[in-house]
Amino acid sequence: MPLISVVIPCYGEENSVRPLYDRLTAVFTEQLRSYSYELIFVDDLSPDGTRERLRELCAADPEHARAIFNARNFGFIRNVFASLRYGQGDATFLIFGDLQDPPELLPQMVAAWENGGKTILGQRTNHGYSPFKALLHGLYYRLMSRLGESEQLPRCNGFGLYDRSFIEVLRSIDDPEPYLGSILADLAVDLRLIPYTQQESLRGHSGINFMKSYDVAMMGITSSTKALMRAATFVGAALGTLSGLYALSVLIGKLLHPDAYPFGTAAILIGIFFIGGVQLFFTGILGEYLLSVNKRTQHRPLVIVGETLNMAVPQVTCPDIGKTGEKP
Repeated sequence: MPLISVVIPCYGEENSVRPLYDRLTAVFTEQLRSYSYELIFVDDLSPDGTRERLRELCAADPEHARAIFNARNFGFIRNVFASLRYGQGDATFLIFGDLQDPPELLPQMVAAWENGGKTILGQRTNHGYSPFKALLHGLYYRLMSRLGESEQLPRCNGFGLYDRSFIEVLRSIDDPEPYLGSILADLAVDLRLIPYTQQESLRGHSGINFMKSYDVAMMGITSSTKALMRAATFVGAALGTLSGLYALSVLIGKLLHPDAYPFGTAAILIGIFFIGGVQLFFTGILGEYLLSVNKRTQHRPLVIVGETLNMAVPQVTCPDIGKTGEKP
């Protein structure tokens, strides 16, 4: 019987892990009876009672419910990528623990997978943002699609079904700061998109603040495009040319009209501030690229597992550091 691994990244989901478990169980028992399944909850050191709820689920259903507890909080991006690599089934279904994405979409994704799709992603038809944030979000993806080497996938957060062959590709990636959006845009084959409406989080608030959104955005830029760094060269060359022409015009003006060609300080100050602002902007961009390169060359583990329930410590992390909730 084919196995579907359901991986569920969690952070602060004490109110939703039980409803999510119930809805996923109903999907498999009512619509996907020809498949065996495992539900792998991956908690990134939640500050609430998420782990207690997961212990209860794993004790009540040791056949299907499993849990992995990170030793510390490694962040949303790293936890999601690590969670995907825990799937051992013929296909791996990624769904987030806050129940914004409907588990009932899984049968439709399985049908697309059975018809040859290797990566089946849900694509939101709604954005769920304020008008200003929605505008920034749209501008960002248009910028990424123009500057990047691959067409980006807007309104896709990774929610979807992945064939085992693609999970093996993810396991081969040695990157402590993986950006899933860029990886999907570059490497996903036989991609299918299924539209859906995203619901409100049962957590009651988003776990992504401005700085986290900025980190994710810059990770996407530094992972997907070289265009901004190349733009620095062209902008610098253009400003240097304009400055040279301006200096030449000042020289000619002074030679022809030494008294009637005064130049005030305003133009000089504006030019200095403009060129200084451009330099600082591209220095900041350069710093982001250097930070990205620095992190990726350290070869640190993606996450460290602290404890597991109903499964062995995954070999994709550091198994000798953690402890298991069961004997090996």
